[in-house]
Amino acid sequence: MVKTMNLVIVESPTKAKTLGKFLGSDYQIEASFGHIRDLPQKKLGIKTDKNFEPEYVQTDKQKAKTEEIKKLSDKATKIFLATDPDREGEAIAWHVAELLKKDFKRIVFHEITEHAIKEALEHPRELDMKLVDAQQARRILDRLVGYKLSPLLWKKIRRGLSAGRVQSVTVRLVVEREREIEAFKPDEYWQIFVDVKNTHDQTIKTQLVDEIKNQEQADKAEKVLREASYVVESVEKKEFKRTPPAPFTTSTLQQAAANRLGWSAKRTMQIAQGLYEEGHITYHRTDSTNLAAEAVSAAKDFITTTYGKEYALETPRLFKTKSKVAQEAHEAIRPTDVSAQPTMLSAQFNRDQERLYELIWKRFVACQMMEVTGVTVTVTVTGGEYKLQAKGETISFEGWYKVLGKDLEENILPEVTEGEKLEFVDLTKEQKFTQPPARYNDASLIKALEEMGIGRPSTYAPTLSTIQDRMYVEKEEKRFKPTELGIAVNDFLVKNFPNIVDYEFTANMEYGLDEVANGEKKWQPLLADFYTPFEKQLADVTQTAERVKIETEKTGEKCPKCQVGDVVIRLGKFGKFLSCSTYPECDYKANYQNKTGQKCPKCGETDGGDVIIRKTRTGRSFYGCSNYPKCDFASWTKPK
Repeated sequence: MVKTMNLVIVESPTKAKTLGKFLGSDYQIEASFGHIRDLPQKKLGIKTDKNFEPEYVQTDKQKAKTEEIKKLSDKATKIFLATDPDREGEAIAWHVAELLKKDFKRIVFHEITEHAIKEALEHPRELDMKLVDAQQARRILDRLVGYKLSPLLWKKIRRGLSAGRVQSVTVRLVVEREREIEAFKPDEYWQIFVDVKNTHDQTIKTQLVDEIKNQEQADKAEKVLREASYVVESVEKKEFKRTPPAPFTTSTLQQAAANRLGWSAKRTMQIAQGLYEEGHITYHRTDSTNLAAEAVSAAKDFITTTYGKEYALETPRLFKTKSKVAQEAHEAIRPTDVSAQPTMLSAQFNRDQERLYELIWKRFVACQMMEVTGVTVTVTVTGGEYKLQAKGETISFEGWYKVLGKDLEENILPEVTEGEKLEFVDLTKEQKFTQPPARYNDASLIKALEEMGIGRPSTYAPTLSTIQDRMYVEKEEKRFKPTELGIAVNDFLVKNFPNIVDYEFTANMEYGLDEVANGEKKWQPLLADFYTPFEKQLADVTQTAERVKIETEKTGEKCPKCQVGDVVIRLGKFGKFLSCSTYPECDYKANYQNKTGQKCPKCGETDGGDVIIRKTRTGRSFYGCSNYPKCDFASWTKPK
């Protein structure tokens, strides 16, 4: 092996490869492949009676990697720990340092570029033990909750279950939303639109603003409006300025990718990880909207050259970070080189990388462009005893719309003047009903968690994946629905451990961890304040709580084996299956097919195949045929 003067340790091989492009032959870059040690898998690993002292262990694979790094470190003149710039990265660096027991320098960078790497090498620092303590506290806290609560769930509900501090609160959100939907009672209302003409024979579509609650009121309004004289009561014009949205944080990136691309949070973070490690974007786990001065200056130059001076700002636009304690990385997510437009990098990207990079690039450029300006027009019209309105707008300067586009097309209203008489053209009316709140999707659930202060940038994606893996929730048409198992576990925890699944309590724990990261609080007292009452609560519930029965979903069919019981849907280790309601008396069992109520567009008319929701090996849902493999119909979108 070639002797190296400097050893640089990072987490991943991809990051190591990118760093290698910028560092010379006197640097050797080695990947730790994530955490080099952790709490043991098969026991608690925390000495609760000794100030929560953790017991860290290594797997055989981790031991082999440590030995490899030790051998390289023996030959190195300098050792640089270059793991990610957040709590997790700081903890990985600390674990490596603890095992090497050698002098080292800690370097951090928020983007993998030549300038950032060389700047970091010139300004190394000590390990930030406040960040390490915050990571340890979270890891130990989550282990205490999971390791202590899970056996209780096994005993009181079903074997194999697990609980988690953030995941259980997330399940509660989904369950409570489902109950809101079930309890919702729709209210009837009617929308009435009247087309009228001005003196220049131009048509304006107006909408009745009066509240119409039933058909009787609607019929009365129609009769009056068909015979009424129409007069323009007022024309209100207002100038507006629209500022662009802030550059992406982890949360807003996941929301945008869910809404625009239909991606799960997990998929978004996997693609972003690759873009970061290959040097195209800044660090992707952040709740800060700050931007580096050099990046803003480069954006101004790019905007001036590409779109014109009128689109560029005189002074940079600053955004206020929403989080009470913005931690993790200290910049928003942005391209490392603003001049690298998405089309220029398409040859280097796969399709997913190209789409996500385009979202990030456009959002960053737009946030440093001039405001959109224009005029909104509201025309109020009287028709007999009723009032109607038409609203429109015109854009006078497109500003940041030039890059980010706009969701709504301009609605330019014909010119009318106050007091002008209008001529009736046509009327349409439509019965409507108020809608229940929508089930959460990835975007709205992450937004709810963030607004409540639950979880942090690094936890959103794994939390959403975990609650699906545990079969506490499932996705129907990309929206979360609780399973009967999830409802049973949630109700048990809400009843017996109300503080564990309390939104405010969980948010306060997050703020406590932030205070540890900022050096405002010690981690052991934080854990003690939680664990002492939790341990007593655990003992009480173990003694007093009754066993919970998981409700089964009926299919409406009789058991084909015993003809006595009903066919019900149960949840097993590998997902849903059909069973007899009299089990164990009757052992009937069959595969479950999640039917959509549609016939297969390929074989339905001939072989009677049904469209069912199936899953890929990675857990993504798609539409397939119940006759598979005889019929190979498959689609990501629901057939019409």
